[in-house]
Amino acid sequence: MAEFIAAIHKEEGSEYGVSFPDFPGCVTAGATLEEARMQAAEALRGHIEISREYGDPVLEPSTLEEVKAMEDFRDAEAFFVIHVPDVKEKTVRVNITLTQRDLRLIDLKARQRKLSRARAAFLVEAARKEARLPGG
Repeated sequence: MAEFIAAIHKEEGSEYGVSFPDFPGCVTAGATLEEARMQAAEALRGHIEISREYGDPVLEPSTLEEVKAMEDFRDAEAFFVIHVPDVKEKTVRVNITLTQRDLRLIDLKARQRKLSRARAAFLVEAARKEARLPGG
Protein backbone atom coordinates (compact mmCIF):
# COMPACT_ATOMS: atom_id res chain seq x y z
CA MET A 1 0.00 0.00 0.00
CA ALA A 2 1.40 3.39 -1.00
CA GLU A 3 0.97 6.45 1.20
CA PHE A 4 0.94 9.87 -0.46
CA ILE A 5 1.13 13.21 1.34
CA ALA A 6 -1.74 15.67 0.85
CA ALA A 7 -1.24 19.33 1.77
CA ILE A 8 -4.07 21.43 3.21
CA HIS A 9 -4.34 25.13 2.39
CA LYS A 10 -7.01 27.43 3.81
CA GLU A 11 -7.61 31.08 3.14
CA GLU A 12 -10.16 33.07 5.09
CA GLY A 13 -13.63 32.61 3.62
CA SER A 14 -12.62 29.63 1.48
CA GLU A 15 -12.93 25.88 1.67
CA TYR A 16 -10.05 23.64 2.70
CA GLY A 17 -7.96 23.18 -0.43
CA VAL A 18 -5.99 19.98 -0.93
CA SER A 19 -3.05 19.43 -3.26
CA PHE A 20 -0.56 16.63 -3.78
CA PRO A 21 3.17 17.33 -4.09
CA ASP A 22 3.67 14.07 -6.01
CA PHE A 23 0.84 14.83 -8.46
CA PRO A 24 0.93 18.42 -9.75
CA GLY A 25 -2.49 19.45 -10.97
CA CYS A 26 -4.34 17.00 -8.75
CA VAL A 27 -6.33 19.27 -6.43
CA THR A 28 -9.64 19.23 -4.62
CA ALA A 29 -11.41 20.97 -1.73
CA GLY A 30 -13.97 20.46 1.00
CA ALA A 31 -16.06 22.60 3.32
CA THR A 32 -14.74 20.68 6.35
CA LEU A 33 -11.47 18.90 7.00
CA GLU A 34 -13.26 15.54 6.87
CA GLU A 35 -14.89 16.39 3.55
CA ALA A 36 -11.54 17.59 2.21
CA ARG A 37 -9.93 14.31 3.29
CA MET A 38 -12.64 12.26 1.58
CA GLN A 39 -12.45 14.37 -1.59
CA ALA A 40 -8.65 14.08 -1.52
CA ALA A 41 -8.77 10.29 -1.40
CA GLU A 42 -11.18 10.20 -4.34
CA ALA A 43 -9.22 12.77 -6.37
CA LEU A 44 -5.95 10.91 -5.83
CA ARG A 45 -7.40 7.53 -6.75
CA GLY A 46 -8.92 9.04 -9.90
CA HIS A 47 -5.67 10.73 -10.84
CA ILE A 48 -3.73 7.50 -10.41
CA GLU A 49 -6.35 5.55 -12.38
CA ILE A 50 -6.13 7.98 -15.30
CA SER A 51 -2.33 7.89 -15.15
CA ARG A 52 -2.45 4.11 -15.42
CA GLU A 53 -4.86 4.26 -18.38
CA TYR A 54 -2.40 6.51 -20.23
CA GLY A 55 0.54 4.31 -19.28
CA ASP A 56 2.16 7.04 -17.15
CA PRO A 57 4.29 5.71 -14.31
CA VAL A 58 3.24 6.31 -10.71
CA LEU A 59 6.40 7.24 -8.85
CA GLU A 60 7.31 6.40 -5.28
CA PRO A 61 5.70 8.77 -2.75
CA SER A 62 7.68 11.66 -1.27
CA THR A 63 8.32 11.62 2.46
CA LEU A 64 6.83 14.26 4.74
CA GLU A 65 10.29 15.76 5.21
CA GLU A 66 10.74 16.05 1.44
CA VAL A 67 7.32 17.69 1.08
CA LYS A 68 7.98 20.20 3.87
CA ALA A 69 11.19 21.21 2.09
CA MET A 70 9.32 22.00 -1.16
CA GLU A 71 8.79 25.73 -1.61
CA ASP A 72 5.18 25.39 -2.81
CA PHE A 73 4.18 23.50 0.33
CA ARG A 74 5.98 25.42 3.09
CA ASP A 75 2.85 27.48 3.79
CA ALA A 76 0.53 24.46 4.09
CA GLU A 77 -1.60 24.57 7.22
CA ALA A 78 -1.56 20.80 7.66
CA PHE A 79 -0.64 17.55 5.99
CA PHE A 80 -2.31 14.17 5.98
CA VAL A 81 -1.63 10.84 4.37
CA ILE A 82 -3.81 9.25 1.71
CA HIS A 83 -3.49 5.46 1.50
CA VAL A 84 -3.73 3.99 -1.98
CA PRO A 85 -4.16 0.21 -1.88
CA ASP A 86 -1.85 -0.75 -4.75
CA VAL A 87 -0.63 1.89 -7.16
CA LYS A 88 0.68 -0.84 -9.45
CA GLU A 89 -2.68 -2.63 -9.66
CA LYS A 90 -4.36 -2.42 -13.08
CA THR A 91 -7.83 -0.89 -13.37
CA VAL A 92 -10.44 -3.13 -15.00
CA ARG A 93 -13.64 -2.03 -16.77
CA VAL A 94 -16.72 -4.12 -15.91
CA ASN A 95 -20.29 -4.32 -17.15
CA ILE A 96 -23.04 -4.90 -14.58
CA THR A 97 -26.82 -5.12 -14.72
CA LEU A 98 -28.98 -3.20 -12.22
CA THR A 99 -32.58 -2.17 -11.96
CA GLN A 100 -33.28 1.46 -12.89
CA ARG A 101 -34.33 2.09 -9.30
CA ASP A 102 -31.02 0.79 -7.90
CA LEU A 103 -29.06 2.78 -10.47
CA ARG A 104 -30.91 5.99 -9.52
CA LEU A 105 -30.21 5.28 -5.85
CA ILE A 106 -26.49 4.77 -6.52
CA ASP A 107 -26.34 8.00 -8.55
CA LEU A 108 -28.19 9.93 -5.83
CA LYS A 109 -25.92 8.71 -3.04
CA ALA A 110 -22.79 9.34 -5.11
CA ARG A 111 -23.90 12.93 -5.86
CA GLN A 112 -24.64 13.49 -2.18
CA ARG A 113 -21.06 12.48 -1.41
CA LYS A 114 -19.77 14.65 -4.29
CA LEU A 115 -17.75 11.78 -5.73
CA SER A 116 -16.07 12.65 -9.01
CA ARG A 117 -16.67 9.46 -11.01
CA ALA A 118 -19.89 8.92 -9.16
CA ARG A 119 -21.10 5.39 -9.80
CA ALA A 120 -17.82 3.52 -9.70
CA ALA A 121 -16.49 5.59 -6.81
CA PHE A 122 -19.64 5.03 -4.77
CA LEU A 123 -19.65 1.28 -5.38
CA VAL A 124 -15.96 0.97 -4.45
CA GLU A 125 -16.44 3.13 -1.34
CA ALA A 126 -19.43 1.05 -0.23
CA ALA A 127 -17.59 -2.24 -0.77
CA ARG A 128 -14.52 -1.02 1.15
CA LYS A 129 -16.65 0.21 4.05
CA GLU A 130 -18.47 -3.12 4.17
CA ALA A 131 -15.13 -4.97 4.16
CA ARG A 132 -13.58 -2.37 6.48
CA LEU A 133 -10.66 -1.81 4.11
CA PRO A 134 -8.47 1.34 4.12
CA GLY A 135 -9.70 4.13 1.90
CA GLY A 136 -13.36 3.33 2.43
